[in-house]
Amino acid sequence: MINELRTFIAVCRHGTFAAAGERIGLTQSAVSSQIRRLEETLGFEVFDRTGRSATLNAAGETTLARAEEICALCDRLGELPDDATNRGLLRIGAIASTQPTLMARALARLRQSHPLLRVHVSPGVSMRLMDDLDAGTIDAAVIIKPPFGILPDLAWQPLVREPYVLAVPADTPGKNWRTLIQAQPFLRYDRASFGGRMVERFLRHEALQVNDAVEVDEIPALIHLAAQGLGVALVPLGEAHLPLPAGVRTLTLGKSTFHREIGLLQRKARGNTPVVAQFAQCLRDAADKPKPARKPVRTR
Repeated sequence: MINELRTFIAVCRHGTFAAAGERIGLTQSAVSSQIRRLEETLGFEVFDRTGRSATLNAAGETTLARAEEICALCDRLGELPDDATNRGLLRIGAIASTQPTLMARALARLRQSHPLLRVHVSPGVSMRLMDDLDAGTIDAAVIIKPPFGILPDLAWQPLVREPYVLAVPADTPGKNWRTLIQAQPFLRYDRASFGGRMVERFLRHEALQVNDAVEVDEIPALIHLAAQGLGVALVPLGEAHLPLPAGVRTLTLGKSTFHREIGLLQRKARGNTPVVAQFAQCLRDAADKPKPARKPVRTR
């Protein structure tokens, strides 16, 4: 029954059986079968069907609200009861580059005020973590801001902006990023990721022709590939990637610089527990932490 309810919620959120199936990993016929089973169990239809289209009816609207409550309660079955010391389980998804930096500082603050709280951090790419949050398997996600719209029942909290730079092998001559990006083999940020889509849009906007060599989703891998002399890469330069390897240097993109925004995606206040709001505040504090001054570089 719970699977049918989750599928029903997905259809209502994404508009069609096909779109819901794509988001939750089911075929359109499997989604249709689950909705039929749900209606048979309930004893009434939740959609009015006309030809190939299905529209949520009045009974479906009432069922949707109840289904969301049931699924939310089901998701919390594994949590310990909350008490004055905030015992329980907080499930956070986070992209890899934030875990040793922003997340570590935020969790240090959270643990000081909630020492009995258990925290589980799930790694993943932004798209998958966004789907996990939508499915209710995590409570919040620290991800790259989606390049498309955010579902109306979710809220976005911006934290940091990271500028994209061109990572170049240290022994490759030249200072013109536009020339180098077209002349050297191009190490591409995976186009299936949010960050990679930003790179693709930038290349199209700037009308740049590149010679694709390697495509990978890990930013450290792109930087180290450049350090090995395999090509150049457009990468977001965040604190997790500093200091850079000795074999690589970076060039700023000047007026063409674009950024990736990292933030917290969570359910709107009515669907959150107090500890999620407290974690969000810890993230804000961690993002506002003054960065240490860089040591002056000696010049010859």
